[in-house]
Amino acid sequence: MSDWKIYQGKGGPHDVDKFPKAPPWRNFSSPILNEDQVHSENDAYGDRLLARDETFQISEREVALVNAALHLRRPLLVGGQPGLGKSSLAYAVARELKLGQVLRWSITSSTKLSDGLYRYDAISRLQDSSQDIGEYIRLGPLGSALLASKKPRVLLIDEIDKSDIDLPNDLLHVFEEGEFEIPELVRLSKKQPDVEVYYGTRGNTKVKIQEGRVRCHEFPFVVLTSNDEREFPPAFLRRCLRLKMEPPSQEKLEDIVKVHLGLKAFSEAKQLIAHFLKLRNTDHLATDQLLNAIYLTISCHIDEHGDYHPLDELDKEKVLEAVLRPLSNV
Repeated sequence: MSDWKIYQGKGGPHDVDKFPKAPPWRNFSSPILNEDQVHSENDAYGDRLLARDETFQISEREVALVNAALHLRRPLLVGGQPGLGKSSLAYAVARELKLGQVLRWSITSSTKLSDGLYRYDAISRLQDSSQDIGEYIRLGPLGSALLASKKPRVLLIDEIDKSDIDLPNDLLHVFEEGEFEIPELVRLSKKQPDVEVYYGTRGNTKVKIQEGRVRCHEFPFVVLTSNDEREFPPAFLRRCLRLKMEPPSQEKLEDIVKVHLGLKAFSEAKQLIAHFLKLRNTDHLATDQLLNAIYLTISCHIDEHGDYHPLDELDKEKVLEAVLRPLSNV
């Protein structure tokens, strides 16, 4: 294995005992929390996500950008049209490098930085002041990703371009410092320096926070996806590495079809792939639309003996018209 390429893009999981040394300006080195605590949820990695990651196809250029982000401990801003597999990249890296379950933060126009860091249920706390304050605090996906673990967590910040105009700038300090404070715990730190709070993808496990401060040991592998619907401020872009995903070539499309649907379906689908590429030259179509079309018109009509029973041409035409509708149309 190349010393440079931690992530190979081959799909098969492999162990990374020691990540390469961080640049001096990205060396956080916070004391590692109990590893069993921080990664206790990792065995829950679902079969659906495993199947999704195993079939992900990635180019050498994309592999190089992923490795650059891993080495430099910088977020990776992944742009491109919808349907290119931008979010799948985070899951593929997590699977191959055995970094556990992906922490996903889906962004909307009302999302605030605090939503990603933590939530404090002050009303419930007031109603039952006898309970420990940690019972009412849950780390969000960004907050959970910054817990001090030996290996970086994987954080997917999905559709960052849908955010309020201030969110990219609000993220700058957290991205630069790799830490944040929970004011409710800082105020109590003299009386109660250690508080256990909930964290993780399901928020039903606990981790101990010292003096109200969360600081990473290894900066998480952060993938921010964007559909290129807006521009970002230069200060935000300076802290990210940028990857522009392009629509897959014919060769890559053929590989995707083979991996997802098998050689028999691919052999029957060559004409449909050519039709898809012709449509894509003039309109925006996503790769999963092609997979849907091949599945409905070919794959599910191949019997257990491998024999193909074609759809009636009229039915096939109706299916393709519905499934291969350009994304720019209503």
